[in-house]
Amino acid sequence: MEELAEAASVFARVRPRLFGIAYRMLGSVADAEDLLQDVWLRWQTCDRSVVRNPDAFLATTTTRLAITASQTARVRHETYVGPWLPEPIDASADPQLGAERAAALEVAVLFLLEKLPPTERAAYVLREAFDYPYHQIADIVQTTEVSARQLVSRARKHLAAERRTPVEPSEQRRLLTAFVDAARTGDLATLEKLLAEDVVSYSDGGGAVRATRIPVVGAVTVAKYVRAFASRFWPGTEVGWSDVNGQPAAVVSHSGAVIAVLTVSASAEGIDRLFWLMNPAKLGAYTA
Repeated sequence: MEELAEAASVFARVRPRLFGIAYRMLGSVADAEDLLQDVWLRWQTCDRSVVRNPDAFLATTTTRLAITASQTARVRHETYVGPWLPEPIDASADPQLGAERAAALEVAVLFLLEKLPPTERAAYVLREAFDYPYHQIADIVQTTEVSARQLVSRARKHLAAERRTPVEPSEQRRLLTAFVDAARTGDLATLEKLLAEDVVSYSDGGGAVRATRIPVVGAVTVAKYVRAFASRFWPGTEVGWSDVNGQPAAVVSHSGAVIAVLTVSASAEGIDRLFWLMNPAKLGAYTA
């Protein structure tokens, strides 16, 4: 019993980092928690006497299981009803994220990382979010140090190609606040001014609630789309503000229940991505 208690103590100490790795790889709190249950079982039943570095063993186990799990998750996401977006987390209230850095946590970044091969995604997460040295990344993903560097480099180039330089959080908050104000009143002219010319709006309802099932593209089209549903969506709602995945977000409630979490990605050209998280199954952190 004493040996098992020590194992539990070690696991509890490392768990925040393990959760941070698993969540970034899977974009789902439930999936990350399930994966950590598997990691715990393996840690509980393995021969711990031969494990020289428990932290490295647990991080390696978590990452390798997450690589496998993300392959299965990608298949599920391909059949998902409408755009799939990562589950939002209140970063200020959830210490389990346990990240030394806020990298690879934003909804916009997780959305792009979903497109990467799982091993490339893992290498990027380990390096950018947790500052693992390349030789350790190589050991974890079972490749050479040179290949590990290449994996991280490719991931960085992919993100740079897909995403403009983001504005500071304070400016993002200003743009988001102005967008919500204009959206609630259906102010078409202001909406168009706030949006980048090639803005894309994604709505994740998962088939459980009414939400557009295809991305809406272009400043004029998105502005008209937002105005079109203003009279149906906003009346009777209240808007609160939260730190979602390390970024400002609007939390929309109706009759005391959260119905949407809205966050944006913005650059010097304006808001270039809108993420409407509306699937009730993904709003657990905001409906408790």
